[in-house]
Amino acid sequence: MRSIIAVAALLMIAGSAPGLDLQGHRGARGLLPENTLPAFAQALTIGVTTLELDAAVARDGVVVVSHDATLNPDITRSPDGLWLKRDDIAIQTLTFAELQQYDVGRIRPRSPYAQRFAQQQAVDGTRMPRLADVFALARRAGNDQVRFNIETKISPGNPQHTLPPAEFARALIALVRSEKLESRVTIQSFDWRTLQVVQQEAPQIATVYLTAQQSWQDNIRAGESSSPWTAGRHISQFGGSLPRLVKSAGGAIWSPYFGEVTAASVREAQQLGLKVVVWTVNDERDMERMISLGVDGIISDYPDRLRRVSAAHGLQLPTATPVSP
Repeated sequence: MRSIIAVAALLMIAGSAPGLDLQGHRGARGLLPENTLPAFAQALTIGVTTLELDAAVARDGVVVVSHDATLNPDITRSPDGLWLKRDDIAIQTLTFAELQQYDVGRIRPRSPYAQRFAQQQAVDGTRMPRLADVFALARRAGNDQVRFNIETKISPGNPQHTLPPAEFARALIALVRSEKLESRVTIQSFDWRTLQVVQQEAPQIATVYLTAQQSWQDNIRAGESSSPWTAGRHISQFGGSLPRLVKSAGGAIWSPYFGEVTAASVREAQQLGLKVVVWTVNDERDMERMISLGVDGIISDYPDRLRRVSAAHGLQLPTATPVSP
């Protein structure tokens, strides 16, 4: 029964996606502060198929939107207005009310992060939103089609920073169900343990398997005999094939780092029934290349650029739904 429901979920994705799946990464990180209501409002105003975002769980059980399991000193100022000097304050140790004391509306000046996103417009006074606030924003925009691709920010290397995988997944599932958004949500992760829980307990929610084999993120560990990230599976068991590894785990979507995909791997994944959504593509030439490879979706910090490239290729575009945060 679970496999039938999972197939139905994948068909709903295919039926609702207008052409290429245009995903605004952390809302529109290249334009406005990441994972904030201003960034999500900007993405909706530009017109995206999917809002890509990250989830954490506060001490009082509130699901919040944050890329990091701890408060990030590069984007966080404390109640006294000073930049954080610590990077070990776990979100799960603070209540939602306590989190609201921190300003996440600007990148720390002169930091490497600020140099990467020099065009990002600051919005001082912005607070970390609840995931429910993002859902409410889409409703205020009158957008009942936009999807939500939600990443569980959890790591086997830092279990002290978050809830255990099953509890984390259940908190997210409960909220999605309460909002009646199962058909419009996908749950993604580099830590596949949470995805296994979703598939077992909420098979109507499609799962997205993130992969990377880079020095700064390698959850596959192809050069080792096992990986703590891939829920008891290893790529060596599947002839070195990432699509086959993801398929065996029960995924609906394979989401690889864009620099690692090839025409052959995209074709193999799609032949296995997987959709391929690549991350994070910011250069227009790379967007062109991904489209030429036939990927099903692209995640970008600059949804305006992605929309422009998609239009140039004659792809059907999602409806823009202007809204203020």
